Amino acid sequence: MRHQLGSPIETDQEVYREEEETYDTFVYHSKSRKYLIILSSQTISQEYRILEADNPTGAFEVFHPRERGLEYSIEHFDDRFYIRTNLQARNFRLMVCPENSTNKSFWQEVVPHREDTLLEDLEVFKGFLALSERNQGITQIRIISFSGEDHYISFPEEVYMAYTSINMEFDRELLRLGYQSLTTPVTTFDYNMRTRELTLLKQEEVLGGFDKANYHAERLHAVARDGAKIPLSVVYRTGFRKDGTQPVLLYGYGSYGFSMEPYFSAARISLLDRGFAFAIAHVRGGEDLGRAWYEQGKLLHKKNTFYDFIDCAEYLLHHHYTSRNHLYAMGGSAGGLLIGAVVNMRPEIWKGVVAVVPFVDVVTTMLDQSIPLTTFEYDEWGDPRSKEYYDYMYSYSPYDNVEKKAYPAMLIITGLHDSQVQYWEPAKWVAKLRAYKTNDEPLLLFTNLDTGHSGASGRFERYRETALEYSFLLDLEGIRD
Repeated sequence: MRHQLGSPIETDQEVYREEEETYDTFVYHSKSRKYLIILSSQTISQEYRILEADNPTGAFEVFHPRERGLEYSIEHFDDRFYIRTNLQARNFRLMVCPENSTNKSFWQEVVPHREDTLLEDLEVFKGFLALSERNQGITQIRIISFSGEDHYISFPEEVYMAYTSINMEFDRELLRLGYQSLTTPVTTFDYNMRTRELTLLKQEEVLGGFDKANYHAERLHAVARDGAKIPLSVVYRTGFRKDGTQPVLLYGYGSYGFSMEPYFSAARISLLDRGFAFAIAHVRGGEDLGRAWYEQGKLLHKKNTFYDFIDCAEYLLHHHYTSRNHLYAMGGSAGGLLIGAVVNMRPEIWKGVVAVVPFVDVVTTMLDQSIPLTTFEYDEWGDPRSKEYYDYMYSYSPYDNVEKKAYPAMLIITGLHDSQVQYWEPAKWVAKLRAYKTNDEPLLLFTNLDTGHSGASGRFERYRETALEYSFLLDLEGIRD
């Protein structure tokens, strides 16, 4: 809607309405401030409309019309647009076009497609481009000077996450960026793109005598049953014994092309200090190894996500990081689906699991188009009105595959006001598990009556839920202090 300042709200005029139910839409301005931009976005397609900001009552023009399967994003600078796109480039490439000729027929390549590198994002400056590129699961920041020089910012650790921060100004040589790792707290740097100097601005303080030298992180690779190499990021306190006697918490997600970063958590230190190792399984369904990694873990390939997670667990067991009496698993939302699936497939390898706001009644939910997110999800899970997708979803849906057998100890957490995974999904799953499970391991359901999908908010309240999760794990492990 367009609102004239000082005028009654009843006189607001509709500028654009998105009619397709599988698309979302919002408006923003370009970094250059020259253009107002309306984005319509679907899982595998985008469409932009642009209007010069000094003519706000004008008509928006389509940058390039939507095409199913064509993804692109735009950045404006000077008299041209830079386009990050998957046009004939599964891992995306960078292109450029004149601002008055934006149809894809005018797009010219700047950075070509690479099979081993996913182009994730870009920042445009007066003299530089800063690209975020993911290779082997790690995001690297590449600096391209308009004078022709090209280099990557060097970081000292094997496992880390680096990302561009807020960079509002064009005419500067400094790139504001963020950095953290499994052992390094959240850190903010300024990087001089011309002199290649990295200046530390701030690092998150961790109370309680934290010293990163007391912790060790490593990058491993588990071989999946089909031969794929699955990255594993692992952190533990120095002195951790790889003799099968210490506990490991394995975390996973694996959906929507969302890559699991090796991020720092101050709260996690309490687990590490009590003898746990924490591992992230970078399973298919995320984009950790590029778009192909995502495509191999969605739709009719979704079970690869679950198999990968199990194969990562088997790797940790085989290499004596832990044993079945000390192996735990955790995931939330679509990661809760992952947990629900793997406990049905291999319940015997877990001592305990935590599933947070878990998407576990897949078929029923995806058949209900009245739920706001359902139609958005068809390109991720499939449309169950098609028998092929219905049968495949049914074959892994956690609720539909509960059987009479021994299940590990389980803690399931949900929020009463969750609009993405309604509380009754985990509630009915727990009810069925209680009716079918053949052993006496604890099966706990915690429903937070004040929260939604993202859990408790607030500086301290969110740690209460973390404390609940950790208390469950520590109790199973017999750790009392």
